[in-house]
Amino acid sequence: MSDVRMRGFKQRMEVRRFQALIRERIRPLGVETIDLACAGRRVLAEHVVSEVDVPAFSRSAMDGYALRSEETFGAGPYNPLSFKVIGEITPGSVFPGVLGPGQAVRIMTGAPIPEGADAVLMAEYASESNGVMAASEAVTPRKNIGRIGEDIKAGSQVFRSGRCLRAQDLGVLASIGVARLQVRNAPGVTLLITGNELLKPGEKPRGAMIVDSNSLMLTALIERDGGRVADVRHLPDDRERIRDSLLNAPGDILVITGGTSVGVEDHAPTLIAEEGELLAHGIAMRPSAPTGFGWVAERPVFLLPGNPVSCLAAYDFFVGLALRLMGGRPESWPYRSARLPLTERISSQIGRVDYARVKLVDEGAKVLATSGASALSTTTVADGFVVIDQDSEGFAAGEQAKVWLYD
Repeated sequence: MSDVRMRGFKQRMEVRRFQALIRERIRPLGVETIDLACAGRRVLAEHVVSEVDVPAFSRSAMDGYALRSEETFGAGPYNPLSFKVIGEITPGSVFPGVLGPGQAVRIMTGAPIPEGADAVLMAEYASESNGVMAASEAVTPRKNIGRIGEDIKAGSQVFRSGRCLRAQDLGVLASIGVARLQVRNAPGVTLLITGNELLKPGEKPRGAMIVDSNSLMLTALIERDGGRVADVRHLPDDRERIRDSLLNAPGDILVITGGTSVGVEDHAPTLIAEEGELLAHGIAMRPSAPTGFGWVAERPVFLLPGNPVSCLAAYDFFVGLALRLMGGRPESWPYRSARLPLTERISSQIGRVDYARVKLVDEGAKVLATSGASALSTTTVADGFVVIDQDSEGFAAGEQAKVWLYD
Protein backbone atom coordinates (compact mmCIF):
# COMPACT_ATOMS: atom_id res chain seq x y z
CA MET A 1 0.00 0.00 0.00
CA SER A 2 1.40 3.40 -0.97
CA ASP A 3 1.91 6.05 1.70
CA VAL A 4 -0.84 8.69 1.55
CA ARG A 5 1.65 11.29 2.72
CA MET A 6 3.81 10.97 -0.37
CA ARG A 7 0.79 10.57 -2.64
CA GLY A 8 -0.58 13.87 -1.42
CA PHE A 9 2.60 15.79 -2.13
CA LYS A 10 3.10 14.43 -5.63
CA GLN A 11 -0.04 16.26 -6.72
CA ARG A 12 -0.69 19.37 -4.65
CA MET A 13 -4.24 20.65 -4.62
CA GLU A 14 -5.04 24.14 -5.87
CA VAL A 15 -6.03 26.59 -3.13
CA ARG A 16 -9.35 27.41 -4.78
CA ARG A 17 -10.19 23.69 -5.08
CA PHE A 18 -9.29 23.19 -1.41
CA GLN A 19 -11.61 26.05 -0.43
CA ALA A 20 -14.38 24.68 -2.67
CA LEU A 21 -14.03 21.33 -0.90
CA ILE A 22 -14.53 23.05 2.45
CA ARG A 23 -17.65 24.80 1.17
CA GLU A 24 -19.01 21.48 -0.09
CA ARG A 25 -18.53 19.67 3.21
CA ILE A 26 -19.09 22.28 5.94
CA ARG A 27 -22.62 23.08 7.10
CA PRO A 28 -23.85 25.65 9.64
CA LEU A 29 -24.29 24.41 13.19
CA GLY A 30 -27.59 24.46 15.07
CA VAL A 31 -28.92 27.24 17.26
CA GLU A 32 -29.24 27.92 20.96
CA THR A 33 -31.20 30.43 23.05
CA ILE A 34 -29.06 32.63 25.30
CA ASP A 35 -29.42 35.66 27.55
CA LEU A 36 -28.95 39.01 25.86
CA ALA A 37 -26.05 39.79 28.20
CA CYS A 38 -24.09 36.87 26.66
CA ALA A 39 -24.90 37.68 23.02
CA GLY A 40 -21.99 39.99 22.14
CA ARG A 41 -20.28 38.89 18.88
CA ARG A 42 -22.71 36.00 18.49
CA VAL A 43 -24.58 35.46 15.22
CA LEU A 44 -28.35 35.92 15.22
CA ALA A 45 -30.32 32.88 14.10
CA GLU A 46 -33.65 34.71 13.86
CA HIS A 47 -35.05 37.99 12.60
CA VAL A 48 -35.77 40.44 15.43
CA VAL A 49 -38.98 42.49 15.12
CA SER A 50 -39.78 45.11 17.74
CA GLU A 51 -43.04 44.67 19.63
CA VAL A 52 -42.85 48.21 21.03
CA ASP A 53 -42.25 51.80 19.96
CA VAL A 54 -39.01 53.43 21.09
CA PRO A 55 -39.59 55.84 22.61
CA ALA A 56 -43.00 54.68 23.81
CA PHE A 57 -43.97 58.25 24.78
CA SER A 58 -43.19 61.77 23.57
CA ARG A 59 -40.12 62.92 25.50
CA SER A 60 -37.98 65.97 25.85
CA ALA A 61 -34.78 66.07 23.81
CA MET A 62 -33.37 68.92 25.91
CA ASP A 63 -33.24 70.34 29.41
CA GLY A 64 -35.63 73.29 29.46
CA TYR A 65 -39.30 74.14 29.73
CA ALA A 66 -42.34 72.40 28.25
CA LEU A 67 -44.92 74.88 27.01
CA ARG A 68 -47.35 75.80 24.25
CA SER A 69 -45.33 76.83 21.21
CA GLU A 70 -47.93 79.32 19.92
CA GLU A 71 -47.51 81.35 23.11
CA THR A 72 -43.81 81.96 22.39
CA PHE A 73 -44.34 83.71 19.05
CA GLY A 74 -42.70 87.12 19.18
CA ALA A 75 -40.33 86.24 22.04
CA GLY A 76 -36.76 87.49 21.69
CA PRO A 77 -33.78 88.81 23.67
CA TYR A 78 -35.35 92.27 23.80
CA ASN A 79 -38.90 91.02 24.16
CA PRO A 80 -38.94 88.15 26.67
CA LEU A 81 -42.32 86.57 27.35
CA SER A 82 -43.29 85.39 30.81
CA PHE A 83 -44.67 81.97 31.82
CA LYS A 84 -45.72 80.71 35.25
CA VAL A 85 -43.70 77.60 36.23
CA ILE A 86 -46.15 75.09 37.69
CA GLY A 87 -43.91 72.07 38.25
CA GLU A 88 -40.97 69.95 37.20
CA ILE A 89 -40.62 66.62 35.37
CA THR A 90 -37.58 64.35 35.56
CA PRO A 91 -36.98 61.11 33.64
CA GLY A 92 -39.21 58.35 34.98
CA SER A 93 -41.81 60.72 36.41
CA VAL A 94 -45.10 61.97 34.94
CA PHE A 95 -46.63 65.43 35.39
CA PRO A 96 -50.06 64.87 36.99
CA GLY A 97 -51.90 67.84 35.53
CA VAL A 98 -52.61 69.56 32.22
CA LEU A 99 -50.62 72.57 31.06
CA GLY A 100 -52.80 75.67 30.76
CA PRO A 101 -52.38 79.03 28.99
CA GLY A 102 -49.34 81.02 30.10
CA GLN A 103 -47.88 78.08 31.98
CA ALA A 104 -44.64 76.10 31.67
CA VAL A 105 -43.18 73.02 33.30
CA ARG A 106 -39.48 72.65 34.00
CA ILE A 107 -38.37 69.46 32.21
CA MET A 108 -35.22 67.33 31.95
CA THR A 109 -33.90 65.45 28.91
CA GLY A 110 -35.75 62.15 28.49
CA ALA A 111 -38.74 63.11 30.63
CA PRO A 112 -42.27 62.69 29.18
CA ILE A 113 -43.94 65.77 27.69
CA PRO A 114 -46.88 66.90 29.87
CA GLU A 115 -50.38 67.01 28.47
CA GLY A 116 -51.11 70.39 26.93
CA ALA A 117 -47.52 71.15 25.88
CA ASP A 118 -46.27 70.78 22.31
CA ALA A 119 -42.67 72.08 22.46
CA VAL A 120 -39.65 72.49 24.72
CA LEU A 121 -37.76 75.73 25.09
CA MET A 122 -34.06 75.09 25.73
CA ALA A 123 -32.81 76.21 29.14
CA GLU A 124 -30.24 78.47 27.43
CA TYR A 125 -33.07 80.72 26.22
CA ALA A 126 -34.88 80.93 29.54
CA SER A 127 -34.34 82.52 32.91
CA GLU A 128 -36.41 81.82 36.02
CA SER A 129 -37.07 83.92 39.09
CA ASN A 130 -39.72 83.58 41.80
CA GLY A 131 -41.64 80.93 39.89
CA VAL A 132 -41.75 82.89 36.62
CA MET A 133 -39.80 81.91 33.49
CA ALA A 134 -38.82 84.52 30.91
CA ALA A 135 -38.53 83.08 27.37
CA SER A 136 -36.12 84.92 25.05
CA GLU A 137 -36.70 82.77 21.95
CA ALA A 138 -39.74 81.48 20.07
CA VAL A 139 -40.18 77.76 19.43
CA THR A 140 -42.15 75.94 16.75
CA PRO A 141 -44.53 73.01 17.35
CA ARG A 142 -42.68 69.73 18.20
CA LYS A 143 -39.43 71.61 18.78
CA ASN A 144 -36.99 69.61 20.94
CA ILE A 145 -39.45 66.74 21.35
CA GLY A 146 -38.66 63.10 20.59
CA ARG A 147 -41.74 61.56 19.01
CA ILE A 148 -43.26 58.15 19.79
CA GLY A 149 -41.49 55.53 17.66
CA GLU A 150 -38.94 58.06 16.43
CA ASP A 151 -36.09 55.63 17.09
CA ILE A 152 -37.83 52.28 16.48
CA LYS A 153 -41.43 51.66 15.42
CA ALA A 154 -43.46 48.72 16.69
CA GLY A 155 -43.60 46.02 14.01
CA SER A 156 -40.36 47.09 12.33
CA GLN A 157 -37.51 44.64 11.73
CA VAL A 158 -34.59 45.64 13.90
CA PHE A 159 -32.03 43.01 12.82
CA ARG A 160 -31.94 40.21 10.27
CA SER A 161 -30.83 36.67 10.94
CA GLY A 162 -27.10 36.27 10.31
CA ARG A 163 -26.03 39.53 11.91
CA CYS A 164 -22.97 39.37 14.15
CA LEU A 165 -24.08 41.37 17.16
CA ARG A 166 -22.00 44.39 18.13
CA ALA A 167 -21.97 46.20 21.47
CA GLN A 168 -24.42 48.87 20.29
CA ASP A 169 -26.74 46.16 18.93
CA LEU A 170 -27.12 44.77 22.44
CA GLY A 171 -28.17 48.22 23.60
CA VAL A 172 -30.86 48.44 20.90
CA LEU A 173 -32.15 44.96 21.73
CA ALA A 174 -32.34 45.88 25.41
CA SER A 175 -34.29 49.03 24.52
CA ILE A 176 -37.07 46.96 22.90
CA GLY A 177 -37.31 44.57 25.84
CA VAL A 178 -35.44 41.55 24.46
CA ALA A 179 -34.21 39.29 27.26
CA ARG A 180 -33.22 36.11 25.36
CA LEU A 181 -32.65 35.37 21.71
CA GLN A 182 -31.61 32.61 19.32
CA VAL A 183 -28.03 32.58 18.04
CA ARG A 184 -25.89 30.19 16.06
CA ASN A 185 -23.86 27.76 18.13
CA ALA A 186 -20.24 28.84 18.38
CA PRO A 187 -18.07 26.12 16.80
CA GLY A 188 -15.90 24.31 19.33
CA VAL A 189 -12.32 23.63 18.24
CA THR A 190 -9.84 21.25 19.80
CA LEU A 191 -6.18 21.96 19.08
CA LEU A 192 -3.83 18.97 18.92
CA ILE A 193 -0.33 20.43 19.08
CA THR A 194 2.09 17.66 18.15
CA GLY A 195 5.85 17.38 18.31
CA ASN A 196 8.52 15.80 20.52
CA GLU A 197 10.46 19.05 20.38
CA LEU A 198 7.74 21.26 21.85
CA LEU A 199 7.49 22.93 25.23
CA LYS A 200 4.27 24.46 26.48
CA PRO A 201 3.72 28.24 26.32
CA GLY A 202 5.32 29.96 29.30
CA GLU A 203 8.31 27.61 29.43
CA LYS A 204 11.80 28.75 28.46
CA PRO A 205 13.44 27.35 25.30
CA ARG A 206 16.25 24.96 26.15
CA GLY A 207 18.61 22.76 24.20
CA ALA A 208 16.90 21.45 21.06
CA MET A 209 13.44 22.17 22.51
CA ILE A 210 11.29 25.03 21.28
CA VAL A 211 8.18 26.65 22.74
CA ASP A 212 4.81 26.07 21.10
CA SER A 213 3.61 29.43 19.77
CA ASN A 214 0.87 28.07 17.52
CA SER A 215 -1.69 27.25 20.21
CA LEU A 216 -1.86 30.82 21.52
CA MET A 217 -1.94 32.31 18.03
CA LEU A 218 -4.67 29.90 16.90
CA THR A 219 -6.75 30.49 20.04
CA ALA A 220 -6.90 34.22 19.29
CA LEU A 221 -7.76 33.59 15.64
CA ILE A 222 -10.47 31.08 16.51
CA GLU A 223 -12.11 33.52 18.92
CA ARG A 224 -11.89 36.27 16.30
CA ASP A 225 -13.81 34.08 13.85
CA GLY A 226 -16.58 33.26 16.32
CA GLY A 227 -15.30 29.92 17.56
CA ARG A 228 -14.33 28.72 21.00
CA VAL A 229 -11.44 26.52 22.00
CA ALA A 230 -12.86 23.32 23.49
CA ASP A 231 -9.47 21.85 24.44
CA VAL A 232 -5.74 22.19 23.79
CA ARG A 233 -3.66 19.01 23.89
CA HIS A 234 0.11 18.95 23.59
CA LEU A 235 1.07 15.53 22.25
CA PRO A 236 4.38 13.86 21.46
CA ASP A 237 4.83 12.23 18.06
CA ASP A 238 3.17 9.10 19.38
CA ARG A 239 0.93 7.46 16.82
CA GLU A 240 -1.55 5.88 19.25
CA ARG A 241 -1.91 8.95 21.44
CA ILE A 242 -2.64 11.05 18.38
CA ARG A 243 -5.13 8.45 17.18
CA ASP A 244 -6.93 8.49 20.54
CA SER A 245 -7.29 12.28 20.48
CA LEU A 246 -8.35 12.22 16.86
CA LEU A 247 -11.23 9.91 17.78
CA ASN A 248 -12.15 11.11 21.26
CA ALA A 249 -11.23 14.77 21.73
CA PRO A 250 -14.18 17.18 22.13
CA GLY A 251 -15.22 19.82 19.63
CA ASP A 252 -16.92 20.37 16.28
CA ILE A 253 -13.58 20.76 14.48
CA LEU A 254 -10.15 19.28 15.15
CA VAL A 255 -7.02 21.20 14.20
CA ILE A 256 -3.73 19.33 14.25
CA THR A 257 -0.49 21.31 14.04
CA GLY A 258 2.84 19.69 13.29
CA GLY A 259 3.32 16.17 12.04
CA THR A 260 1.39 16.95 8.85
CA SER A 261 4.15 16.60 6.24
CA VAL A 262 5.87 13.49 4.86
CA GLY A 263 8.46 12.65 7.52
CA VAL A 264 8.62 9.44 9.53
CA GLU A 265 7.13 11.18 12.58
CA ASP A 266 4.29 12.78 10.60
CA HIS A 267 1.50 10.43 11.69
CA ALA A 268 -1.60 12.61 11.29
CA PRO A 269 -2.21 12.16 7.52
CA THR A 270 -2.08 8.37 7.64
CA LEU A 271 -4.21 8.26 10.80
CA ILE A 272 -6.93 10.33 9.15
CA ALA A 273 -6.83 8.05 6.10
CA GLU A 274 -7.15 4.99 8.36
CA GLU A 275 -9.91 6.31 10.59
CA GLY A 276 -11.91 8.37 8.10
CA GLU A 277 -11.31 10.29 4.87
CA LEU A 278 -8.19 12.21 3.90
CA LEU A 279 -9.75 14.60 1.40
CA ALA A 280 -6.71 16.76 0.70
CA HIS A 281 -3.05 16.69 1.64
CA GLY A 282 -0.57 19.14 0.21
CA ILE A 283 -1.55 22.43 -1.37
CA ALA A 284 -0.02 24.62 -4.06
CA MET A 285 0.73 27.50 -1.71
CA ARG A 286 3.85 29.11 -0.25
CA PRO A 287 4.15 28.92 2.69
CA SER A 288 1.74 26.23 3.97
CA ALA A 289 2.31 23.41 1.46
CA PRO A 290 1.89 20.59 4.06
CA THR A 291 -1.73 21.49 4.83
CA GLY A 292 -4.50 18.90 4.80
CA PHE A 293 -8.19 18.36 5.31
CA GLY A 294 -10.13 15.26 6.26
CA TRP A 295 -13.16 13.86 8.00
CA VAL A 296 -13.06 11.60 11.05
CA ALA A 297 -15.88 10.60 13.39
CA GLU A 298 -18.37 12.84 11.59
CA ARG A 299 -16.38 16.05 11.97
CA PRO A 300 -13.78 17.97 9.94
CA VAL A 301 -10.11 17.69 10.74
CA PHE A 302 -7.52 20.20 9.51
CA LEU A 303 -3.81 19.53 9.26
CA LEU A 304 -1.77 22.69 9.71
CA PRO A 305 2.00 22.95 9.36
CA GLY A 306 4.00 23.36 12.53
CA ASN A 307 6.01 26.28 11.15
CA PRO A 308 4.26 29.35 12.59
CA VAL A 309 3.90 31.50 9.45
CA SER A 310 2.66 28.50 7.48
CA CYS A 311 0.24 27.77 10.31
CA LEU A 312 -1.06 31.35 10.31
CA ALA A 313 -1.55 31.47 6.53
CA ALA A 314 -3.19 28.04 6.37
CA TYR A 315 -5.55 28.96 9.20
CA ASP A 316 -6.67 32.14 7.44
CA PHE A 317 -7.20 30.46 4.08
CA PHE A 318 -8.92 27.30 5.30
CA VAL A 319 -9.76 26.84 9.00
CA GLY A 320 -11.08 30.38 9.38
CA LEU A 321 -13.29 29.84 6.33
CA ALA A 322 -14.71 26.63 7.84
CA LEU A 323 -15.36 28.28 11.20
CA ARG A 324 -17.18 31.22 9.65
CA LEU A 325 -19.31 28.90 7.53
CA MET A 326 -20.10 26.70 10.52
CA GLY A 327 -21.03 29.69 12.68
CA GLY A 328 -23.22 31.39 10.06
CA ARG A 329 -20.81 34.28 9.47
CA PRO A 330 -19.79 35.87 6.15
CA GLU A 331 -17.08 33.93 4.33
CA SER A 332 -14.88 36.96 3.71
CA TRP A 333 -11.68 37.65 5.62
CA PRO A 334 -12.08 39.90 8.67
CA TYR A 335 -9.32 42.17 7.36
CA ARG A 336 -9.49 45.62 5.81
CA SER A 337 -7.74 46.00 2.49
CA ALA A 338 -6.12 48.82 0.54
CA ARG A 339 -4.65 49.08 -2.95
CA LEU A 340 -1.05 50.26 -2.70
CA PRO A 341 2.00 50.35 -4.99
CA LEU A 342 4.72 47.79 -4.26
CA THR A 343 8.22 49.14 -3.71
CA GLU A 344 9.80 46.12 -5.38
CA ARG A 345 8.94 43.17 -7.57
CA ILE A 346 7.32 40.02 -6.19
CA SER A 347 7.90 36.91 -8.29
CA SER A 348 5.65 33.88 -8.15
CA GLN A 349 5.11 30.63 -10.00
CA ILE A 350 2.03 29.96 -12.11
CA GLY A 351 -0.14 27.38 -10.38
CA ARG A 352 0.95 28.39 -6.85
CA VAL A 353 -0.48 30.94 -4.41
CA ASP A 354 2.06 33.05 -2.53
CA TYR A 355 1.47 34.78 0.82
CA ALA A 356 3.88 37.73 1.01
CA ARG A 357 4.24 39.77 4.20
CA VAL A 358 4.57 43.52 3.63
CA LYS A 359 5.25 46.68 5.64
CA LEU A 360 3.66 50.03 4.87
CA VAL A 361 6.15 52.77 3.97
CA ASP A 362 5.76 56.23 2.46
CA GLU A 363 6.22 54.81 -1.05
CA GLY A 364 3.57 52.10 -0.58
CA ALA A 365 4.07 48.49 0.52
CA LYS A 366 7.53 47.00 1.06
CA VAL A 367 7.91 43.23 0.80
CA LEU A 368 9.40 41.64 3.92
CA ALA A 369 9.18 37.95 3.06
CA THR A 370 7.54 35.38 0.85
CA SER A 371 9.41 32.44 2.36
CA GLY A 372 10.72 31.85 5.88
CA ALA A 373 7.86 29.79 7.25
CA SER A 374 9.33 29.59 10.73
CA ALA A 375 10.05 33.34 11.08
CA LEU A 376 6.90 34.39 12.92
CA SER A 377 8.45 37.75 13.77
CA THR A 378 8.03 38.77 10.12
CA THR A 379 4.27 38.85 10.72
CA THR A 380 4.63 41.13 13.74
CA VAL A 381 6.88 43.55 11.86
CA ALA A 382 4.53 43.36 8.88
CA ASP A 383 1.44 45.55 8.57
CA GLY A 384 -0.29 43.10 6.28
CA PHE A 385 0.12 40.69 3.40
CA VAL A 386 -0.32 40.40 -0.34
CA VAL A 387 -1.75 37.28 -1.97
CA ILE A 388 -0.32 36.38 -5.37
CA ASP A 389 -2.96 34.32 -7.11
CA GLN A 390 -2.15 31.00 -8.79
CA ASP A 391 -2.75 32.54 -12.23
CA SER A 392 -0.20 35.32 -11.67
CA GLU A 393 3.59 35.44 -12.04
CA GLY A 394 3.70 38.23 -9.47
CA PHE A 395 3.77 42.02 -9.40
CA ALA A 396 6.19 44.50 -10.90
CA ALA A 397 7.79 47.21 -8.77
CA GLY A 398 5.41 50.17 -8.60
CA GLU A 399 2.37 48.06 -9.53
CA GLN A 400 -0.77 48.44 -7.42
CA ALA A 401 -1.65 45.40 -5.32
CA LYS A 402 -4.36 44.61 -2.80
CA VAL A 403 -2.82 44.65 0.67
CA TRP A 404 -4.73 42.88 3.44
CA LEU A 405 -4.08 44.72 6.70
CA TYR A 406 -3.58 42.76 9.92
CA ASP A 407 -5.03 45.62 12.00
